[in-house]
Amino acid sequence: MKDCDILKVFRYQAKHTAVYARYMQLLEVDPEKVKSPEEIPFLPIRFFKSHTVYNRPSPPEHIFTSSATTGMVPSRHPVDSLARYGKNVLEIFRSFYGNPSDYTILALLPSYLERTGSSLVYMMKVLMEESGAQANGFYLHDQDRLYHTLLALARDKKPVWLMGVSFALLDFAAKYTVSHPGLIVVETGGMKGRNIELTRETLHERIRNGFPASPVHSEYGMAEMFSQAYACREDLLFSCPSSMRVIIRNLQDPFLQEPDGSRGGINIIDLANSHSCSFIETQDLGYRLSDGRFQVLGRIPDTERRGCNMLTDIS
Repeated sequence: MKDCDILKVFRYQAKHTAVYARYMQLLEVDPEKVKSPEEIPFLPIRFFKSHTVYNRPSPPEHIFTSSATTGMVPSRHPVDSLARYGKNVLEIFRSFYGNPSDYTILALLPSYLERTGSSLVYMMKVLMEESGAQANGFYLHDQDRLYHTLLALARDKKPVWLMGVSFALLDFAAKYTVSHPGLIVVETGGMKGRNIELTRETLHERIRNGFPASPVHSEYGMAEMFSQAYACREDLLFSCPSSMRVIIRNLQDPFLQEPDGSRGGINIIDLANSHSCSFIETQDLGYRLSDGRFQVLGRIPDTERRGCNMLTDIS
């Protein structure tokens, strides 16, 4: 990802994505005077809940929505092209895992499949279609069927890529054991409603109880983004695809960046988000290494920051 490409996207979105343009005005930032990615202000992710973040003249083809607990407002991400989203999903998957056609793709996503706006569910559908394996599928609450499917695939020594929300994988691992060296397990977070907090190390250790011969990876993505990062090594550090970069911000001053190795708020540059906003200030806490890999340490307490004080001023 070149700095010149980042600046080109920034200047376009600072002009054509209305809420981002208004945000620049309130910050008194002239996009033409921004000369490096380090000077770019990031849009607080909560704007996706209160405003339409979109810059195309034609209506969006689809709207992705975040999962939200009762009483909470979900984020809304208008998508200009599902085909473009799917192409990006496949390019990123191939860069980390190879061709989807080499795997049977399984999804353990209870409570998500019913949500037609889930970007995660759509991502999995794209991967399954590209895979073409007969046993591909979503398994909702039917974990017994998933267990027997995995046993059959293990007997046939067929490679498997299993994506699941954390609580579902924990439930499965507590009840079943599948020993299959050709199986990759990928957790994508999700402990809503469980009222428990686990470190990623503890989470992976418990998941491995059910998959003793398999590596456990992590995926980092969200409804407001097009791209996904993956942690595929034991150090649990996420690597970005070519369309994505992570920057760490100071928790007291969101417009000040932290040096590599320091904890702070995670900012995301996702150039695949060309139709909305590629510069997102998330509510996640983490740190970045000098090679661009990053760690997610949890959520930041929802305290006011200077940029977010302007929410009521943007229309």
